[in-house]
Amino acid sequence: MKKKTILNLCISALALIAVVILSITLRNSGADEGPYYATFMALVPPIIAIGLALMTKEVYSSLFVGVLAGALFAADFNPVKTMDHAVSDGLITAVSDTAGIFAFLVILGAVVVLLNKAGGSKAFGKWAQTHVKTRVGAMLATFALGVLIFVDDYFNCLTVGSVMRPVSDAHKISRAKLAYLIDATAAPICMIAPVSSWAAAVSEYVADGEGLFYFIKAIPYNFYSLLTIVFVIAITFMGFDYGKMSGVEFKAMNGDLGAEDREENEEHGENAHARVLDLVLPICALIVSCIVALMYVGEFFTAGSDYQWDLVGAFGNTDATVALPWGSLLALVIIIIYLMARRLITFKESMEAIPKGFVAMVPAILILTLATALKNVTGLLGSDVFVAELLENAGALKLFLPAIIFLIACLLAFATGTSWGTFGILIPIVQAGIGLTSELGVIAMSACLAGAVCGDHCSPISDTTIMASAGAQCNHVEHVSTQLPYAITVAIVSFVSYILAGVLQNVGIYWWVSLPIAIALMIGTLFGIKFYTKRKANQDKPEAVY
Repeated sequence: MKKKTILNLCISALALIAVVILSITLRNSGADEGPYYATFMALVPPIIAIGLALMTKEVYSSLFVGVLAGALFAADFNPVKTMDHAVSDGLITAVSDTAGIFAFLVILGAVVVLLNKAGGSKAFGKWAQTHVKTRVGAMLATFALGVLIFVDDYFNCLTVGSVMRPVSDAHKISRAKLAYLIDATAAPICMIAPVSSWAAAVSEYVADGEGLFYFIKAIPYNFYSLLTIVFVIAITFMGFDYGKMSGVEFKAMNGDLGAEDREENEEHGENAHARVLDLVLPICALIVSCIVALMYVGEFFTAGSDYQWDLVGAFGNTDATVALPWGSLLALVIIIIYLMARRLITFKESMEAIPKGFVAMVPAILILTLATALKNVTGLLGSDVFVAELLENAGALKLFLPAIIFLIACLLAFATGTSWGTFGILIPIVQAGIGLTSELGVIAMSACLAGAVCGDHCSPISDTTIMASAGAQCNHVEHVSTQLPYAITVAIVSFVSYILAGVLQNVGIYWWVSLPIAIALMIGTLFGIKFYTKRKANQDKPEAVY
C-alpha cells in the first residue's frame, strides 16, 4: 500500500476518533430530540464526508462514513437504532425520495447511448470540429449549448457533456475544464430560468401561490448565478486559468486530458448516413417533451383546474420529479421511432441501449443515493433548526442581512450537498422573518437562492456536481478541486455585492445600480487575478494559452 494512502487512512481514522470524543463530551441525554439535535453536531456528518472525500479522493466510502456518523449521533450511539437510522431513514428513504430522478437519469442515459450508437454525436462532433476553429470557440459553444438546455440541470449536464466531449477533446480542453463549463451552465442557468424544474421547486416553498412571481422578481439580485455567467465568458475571452485548473489545462495542451477510463467502453457509432440533425432533433424532442410534461403535471391542460391555460401558475404547481421522467420517457419513444425510421439503429439495438444507459448511470445513482441519505440523517439531527436559529440571531444586522443569508445558504448547501433542500429550509424563514413585499425581502430571498447554488456548486457531494463529472467523464474529486477556486472567487464578489445591495436599497437604489456594480467588480477582480497570474507565469503552474 502506498505511503500516501496509509497517511490518508490514518488522518481519516484520527478525524473520526476526534469527532466521537467531541460528541461524547457534548452529550446531553436530557434532550427530547436527542443530545445533538439542533447543535453544531448536526453539521458534523457532512463535514466528515467532505473532509474524507477531499483527503482520500474516494467518494463512496466517504459518503457512507458520513451517513454512519449521522446515524450514530441521531441514535445516541445505540447500535440497533444506528442501523435503523442508517438503513430505513437514510438509504431506503433516499431511494424512495429520488425514485423519479433515478428514472429520469436512466432514461437520459439510454438517450445518450442511442445518440452515440446512431452516430448523431459523432456527426455533430465532426461538424463542430469543422466550424469551431479555436479553443475559445469550443468553450463558447459548450457554454451556449448549456444555456439553451435550461429545463433541468441533470438533463443539462448529461446532454452537454455527451455532445461537447468530442469537440473539447479535439481542441485539447481538459475534462476538468469541460466539467466546470457544464457545471457553470447547469444550476446557475436553471436558477434564473422561469421555465425550469428549479423555478418550480422554489415556488413550492413560497406561500400564497406567488412563488414564481417572486422567483422572477428576484432574478436581477441573483448575483452568484449571473456573475458565474459573466465569469465564464470573461475568463474565456481573457484567455487564462488559475489555481489547479491552470495545471490540468497545461497537461491537456500536452495531450493528457484527464479522461476517466470508462470512456473507452462508450460506443460512438460512425454511420455514414448520420447527420447533425440526428442529434439536434432528438435533443429538441427531449426539451419540448419535458416542457410539455411540466405543464401537464402542473394542470395546464386539465379542464376545470385553477391552472388551466395559466402557464405561470402551471409551472408553479408542477412536480419536476414526476414531470421529467414523464417527459423523458415520451421523448425516448419518439427518438427510437425517429432513429429507426432513419435506419440508423435497429429495434434490438434500441432495446439494448436501455440497460446500457442504466449501467452508465450507476456511479452517479450510487453517489446520489448516498448523498441523499446523508441529507436525511442530517435532517434527523435538526440541521434546519440549527440554521434557522443562526439566521434569527443575525436578523439584527438589517442592512447586512442579505449577505449573511447568502453566507449561511452557501455553508448549508456545501455541507448537505443540496440546493433544493437549502432554499426549502431558508425561504420560509425569510418570508416569515422579513416578508417578500419589501425590496429587502426580495434581495434576501435572492441571496438564499444564490447561496444555495453557490454551496451546491462547491460541494463534492452535490448531485449537480456529480452529474457534471459524469457528463464530462472526468475524475469527480479533480472536478471539485479545480472548480473550487473559480466558485469561491465568484462567491466573494457576490458576498460583497449583497452588502452593497442591502445598503443601496435602504436609500431607494435598486438592482439597476447594484447589478452593474457587481458585474464591474467581477470583471475587475478577474483582471487583477490575471495580472497576478502573469507575474507568476514562470512558477509551478503556467497559465493555459488559448
